[in-house]
Amino acid sequence: MRYHCTNFFVSLIFLVISVAEGHCQKKRKLSFRDSLDGKFDVSEFLTHPVGFIPLIQPITEPALGDIGVMVSPIFIKPNKYQSESKYVPPNITSIYATYTANKSFFFGGFHSAHQIELGFKYSLAMGYGSVNLNFYRNLPIIGDSEFEFNFKSYPGFGSILKQIGNSEFYIGLEYLFFKSDVSPKFDGPIPPFVETKDLASTISAPGLVIEYDNRDNIFTPDKGLYVNTSYHINRDWTGSDFNFNDLMITVLKYFPIRDNWISGFRFQSEFQNEGAPFFAKPGIFLRGVPRARYQGNSTYMLETEQRYDFTMRWSAVAFGGLAKAVNENQNFGNAQLVYNYGTGFRYLIARKFKLRVGMDFAWSNDDFGYYITFGTAWNQRN
Repeated sequence: MRYHCTNFFVSLIFLVISVAEGHCQKKRKLSFRDSLDGKFDVSEFLTHPVGFIPLIQPITEPALGDIGVMVSPIFIKPNKYQSESKYVPPNITSIYATYTANKSFFFGGFHSAHQIELGFKYSLAMGYGSVNLNFYRNLPIIGDSEFEFNFKSYPGFGSILKQIGNSEFYIGLEYLFFKSDVSPKFDGPIPPFVETKDLASTISAPGLVIEYDNRDNIFTPDKGLYVNTSYHINRDWTGSDFNFNDLMITVLKYFPIRDNWISGFRFQSEFQNEGAPFFAKPGIFLRGVPRARYQGNSTYMLETEQRYDFTMRWSAVAFGGLAKAVNENQNFGNAQLVYNYGTGFRYLIARKFKLRVGMDFAWSNDDFGYYITFGTAWNQRN
């Protein structure tokens, strides 16, 4: 398995080179050697009008059949409005297509941008998929059980945030949309945790967001603090088939212990009242832990990642975390403790953007996963 993972990463590098060089021979000569150290670097190509990183990422999620692939050209463009006093994130656009061993597929697009002169930033995403996903429950008499469902879904997301004065604080609105038709892929009756209306439904959730961000980079930060708090509601008047509220808090902190040793910490918690469909309940998101393996009405995750730079280009990472998913009427102390740990490596593929890519290998209570990491593994939405 490690051999195949390495091949994916090597293929990524050579695909970047071949696509880029093929285009540049037709247009103009670009260098893929950094002027600073002479090593392979795609910074100059990304600033080219058609430059992109053709990311090829294995999908190793156990709930999706253990193996698959996502192809995603990622366009990263420097913001035309720059500031001498603080970091200005680039604009990012991506389209993606995924197929996995359990015959799941998904495709869509994403765009995020910062309008520095107006003090706004926004993100948009949409897609379509037919996803076969496993859910796990501990049922009376039966015990631990696994159920596979097919989701034919149309997800969408949009956010717009306004900067508060000249501070690092932002406040704004988000909108989550998820229309799905769910069908069981197992024999026997529908399990008791699934309600009839869950099988064909719409989630339509406007929300309020408050954010603080003073990281020195959005891809692979070396220092800074990121805090995001979002509160979403689902009601009849929002267009949702459900009535529930959801609060999520994310805190990321980075600081250098030494010049070549970066320490990072992540805390994430989600709280949800009753009324949500089974597939929308809060879950634990740690490397090495299958999606939807642990769900509850509230979740708590604490993780650390340590990056050690052997050279300017090559780094090693080590990480580990603890988490709990707590159900209604369950004490925090009685909830199962979930853990993960692992290691990996990074290569500084675009120095001017401080973008590192690499591989992670992760273990948890009962599972193992491996991942290609683009930037930081904690960049779920930021």
